Amino acid sequence: MASKGLAAAAALIFLGASCVGAAAQSRYPDRPVTIVVPAAAGGPSDTVARLVAQAMTPTLGQQMVIENKGGAGGSLGAGDVAKAAPDGYTLLLYHIGVATFAPLYPKLPYKPEEFSPVGLVTEVPMVLVGRSDLRANSMPELLALLKEKGPALTIGTAGVGSVSHLCALLLANATGAKFVDVPYKGSGPAMLDLVGKRIDLMCDQTTNTVNQIKAGDIKAFGVTTRARIAVLPAVPTLNESGLKGFEITAWHALWAPKGTPEPIRMTLSAALQKALKDPTVIDRMASLGTVPVPDDLATPAALDRQFRSEIARLGKLLAAVAPN
Repeated sequence: MASKGLAAAAALIFLGASCVGAAAQSRYPDRPVTIVVPAAAGGPSDTVARLVAQAMTPTLGQQMVIENKGGAGGSLGAGDVAKAAPDGYTLLLYHIGVATFAPLYPKLPYKPEEFSPVGLVTEVPMVLVGRSDLRANSMPELLALLKEKGPALTIGTAGVGSVSHLCALLLANATGAKFVDVPYKGSGPAMLDLVGKRIDLMCDQTTNTVNQIKAGDIKAFGVTTRARIAVLPAVPTLNESGLKGFEITAWHALWAPKGTPEPIRMTLSAALQKALKDPTVIDRMASLGTVPVPDDLATPAALDRQFRSEIARLGKLLAAVAPN
């Protein structure tokens, strides 16, 4: 009888704990949510994250706080999210670079593919840009300058594994040129040095380049998409400027730590979908040369498919073009 009583008590305790857990999830979120951006403030991912965070806040009823943690191409900040409790209060917002972590950092203490996906946010074109006083004024002139100067030209990146670094690798492979790679903890600091004429070139997202191009602080040589983009209609594609087949874009996405319950992820996905319909978000993204993804891509399933496909594609690409 005693054992039956103990068993019944244990069952009640388990049931109570389950109910408390379910209630906690149903009240999610009941405190501010942190979005970790594994790059410096002022860069492309930071810009996207702040737009999304502001628009998601009213739906969730809690503040979305941005925390910038740059370094090692974004893998350090992402590692903090990988170690966080899977309760929906620590999230990761970053770009295609997450798919490069594994091939670039074989001893990574976590598996990027095990992040819990929330949804895609936007797909951003990139632009090859240079300091305003660089002698070349077009892609053909830049290609001629590369042959003349060779390794003397510097190219800034947001660090190994970042999308700007990936673009620089592809550029080196396509042109046969060798650059002096100048890594930063994010695209923001790199852009400051480009505007300040301390580096020569940079290949980065429209979210970090359009305003400076329009202001004349830097010059644009070509966009990395198949077709020209509306926000920079006079800038040719790199493909039409002599680099046949050159194409890369930077999609951004939202993840949670491994094991985050599906109800929490679906709550976040619904808030993300609503945020991406916000007129302010749409207008701001348009001014930066991009658009929010549709509802069917701002979901865990769509991000999971995209991410696994990119891991396979970029793994092969990095093996072919990355330095040994």
